[in-house]
Amino acid sequence: MSTEKSPIPPETLRLPAPAPGWRREADVVVVGSGVAGLTVALRCEAAGLRTVVVTKARLDDGSTRWAQGGIAAALGEGDTPEQHFDDTLVAGVGLCDADAVRLLVTEGPGAVRRLIGTGARFDTEDTEEGGTEIALTREGGHHRRRIVHAGGDATGAEVSRALVEAVRARAIPTIENALALDLLKDAGGRTAGITLHVMGEGQHDGVGAVLAPAVVLATGGMGQVFAATTNPPVSTGDGVALALRAGAEVSDLEFVQFHPTVLFLGPGAEGQQPLVSEAVRGEGAHLVDADGVRFMTGQHELGELAPRDIVAKAITRRMREQGTTHMYLDARHFGAEMWENRFPTILAACRAHGIDPVTAPVPVSPAAHYASGGVRTDTDGRTTVPGLYACGEVACTGVHGANRLASNSLLEGLVYAERIAAHLVAGHAAAERSPATAAERSSGPDNRHQTVREPVRTEVLQAAEDRFAVQRAMSEGASVLRSAASLRATAEALDALRAQAVEAKPAEPGVDTWQATNLLTVARVLTEAALAREETRGCHWREDHPERDDAVGARHIVVTLDAATHTPRLRPTSGTTFPPTRPHD
Repeated sequence: MSTEKSPIPPETLRLPAPAPGWRREADVVVVGSGVAGLTVALRCEAAGLRTVVVTKARLDDGSTRWAQGGIAAALGEGDTPEQHFDDTLVAGVGLCDADAVRLLVTEGPGAVRRLIGTGARFDTEDTEEGGTEIALTREGGHHRRRIVHAGGDATGAEVSRALVEAVRARAIPTIENALALDLLKDAGGRTAGITLHVMGEGQHDGVGAVLAPAVVLATGGMGQVFAATTNPPVSTGDGVALALRAGAEVSDLEFVQFHPTVLFLGPGAEGQQPLVSEAVRGEGAHLVDADGVRFMTGQHELGELAPRDIVAKAITRRMREQGTTHMYLDARHFGAEMWENRFPTILAACRAHGIDPVTAPVPVSPAAHYASGGVRTDTDGRTTVPGLYACGEVACTGVHGANRLASNSLLEGLVYAERIAAHLVAGHAAAERSPATAAERSSGPDNRHQTVREPVRTEVLQAAEDRFAVQRAMSEGASVLRSAASLRATAEALDALRAQAVEAKPAEPGVDTWQATNLLTVARVLTEAALAREETRGCHWREDHPERDDAVGARHIVVTLDAATHTPRLRPTSGTTFPPTRPHD
C-alpha cells in the first residue's frame, strides 16, 4: 500500500455567480440522479438521514438510462467473482486497484439482487426444469456470460425507472433542472454544502444553496468535452470541475474510453450519437470493412469481443489504412425476429437514420463513451476534501484502471454507492452518540451548516461559444489517436481560449458560460495528463510511444488545480494502489 502524503491542496476557486437567494438544509446532498446517485439517496433516506437529490435535468434524464448492454456480475452457473476479477484486471492493463476490484466483484452479485428487490425487472429465460432464470449475455473482455440486461437493449432505462419510482415513492426531496456550481466549506475546511442554479420553473429559481455536512458527487461523465460522444448533453464534466475548484485530487483522466461501435452518421456529426451496444457483438455480430473482411480475426483471442480499447484501435487502424471514415457491423444473420426482440432500441435508432440492420451492415466508428478516471476516492467513496464523496462515472475508485471492462460501470455505481451510504450512516450514528454533538444541539441554534467566506479566487468565465471550440480541439488532438504534437496543439488551443477569456470583457454568469468553463477546465487537465503519460496503455494510445512501458507507466497521474494560475499540477504516484486512507483521516 502506498503511504505517500498528498500535497497541501491549492486555494479554492469558485464560479462567478449571484449570492444564493434561498437555501435548504440536509444531512446529505446527492448531486446526480443516475444509478449511483439514486442508490446513495435511497440507502441514506432509509436509514433516517435527511437526504436531498439535486439533478441537472429531470430525475430520469441522466446517463444511466442510455446504457444499453447491462450489468456485469458473477450470477451464472460456473461463474465466480474470481473470474470476473481476472477479466477486470486484464482490461485495466496493470492500473486497476486490486482491492477496489475485489470489492466490486464480491459485493456485486448482492448489489444486483438488491436492485431487483428495489423493483428492477431484468430479462429472463426458460430453464430445462420448466422454470425461469435471469438471462445472461457476453460482452467484450468477458470470458463468461455474466451480463444481466433488460428490455433486450434497454437496461439503463429499466434501472433508471426502478430507482426513480423508488425515490418518488419514498418522497425523497429532489431539486430538478439544477446545475451544481461550487462546494461550500466551513471554517475548518470541511464540506458544508453546495451552491446550485435552478433553471426554469420550480419550487426554487435562480442560485441557491443546499447546506449539508456531506456532499456526494454522482454527476456522471464528461463526454461532451469531445465533438462526438455517446453521452447526453448534460455530461459536461461539472462534477470533476467542481471538485478541482474545491481542491480535490483527480486521477487517470487521460483514460477516456471510446466505444468502438457507435452508429456513424457522417464525418461532420456532432453531439450525442446512437450507441450500438457491445452486446450485439456478444450475440455474434461481426466487424467487417467495406469489402466484408473480418479484420479482428487473429488480432486477439476474443476476436470481436476483445476489450474495447483493442477493438477501437483496430477499427481506427483499418480506417486509416483504407482511407475511410467508418467500418461496418454485420448482424444480418440475426434475422428480423432477433433484432426486434433482443435489440429493439438499436433497431429503431438505425431505422430512424435510414439503416436497416436486418438487411444491411451497420456503419460504425469509435466515439467518446466513458471516463475511466475522475475524482479520486478510497473504497468508501471519500475524496481528498473532507465531507466530499464521489461515485459512478465522476469518480476514480481504481476499479477501471486504464480501460473499463464492459458493463462494469453500472455495477460500480451500485456497489460504491452502497458503500458510501453505509459509511455516511455509520458516521451519522456515531455523531449522534457523541456527547459533543449532543451539547452542540442543546446549546442553541443549529450552527452545523454555517459557512465561512474563506479566501477564494473567482474563476474566469468562458464565452458560451467556447464550448464548441473546446470540443473541436479535443476531437482533433486528444481522441483515439494521440501524439506529443497533437496534444501540444490541443493544449495551445485550450490555453488560447483561456487567455482570450482573461483579456476579454467578462462573460455573463449563466448556464452556458458555466458549462463552457467546466468543459475547458476538464479538457486542460485531461490533455496535460495525456501528455505526461508517454506510453500506450489501455484506452490511451500514443502514436509516438506505441508500446506499453511498465517501468514508468504502471502508476496513476494525480492532478490538482492551481487556483492562482488555473494550471494543472501533476503528481505521478509511486504505484498503482490507491492510498488506503485519505489525508483528512
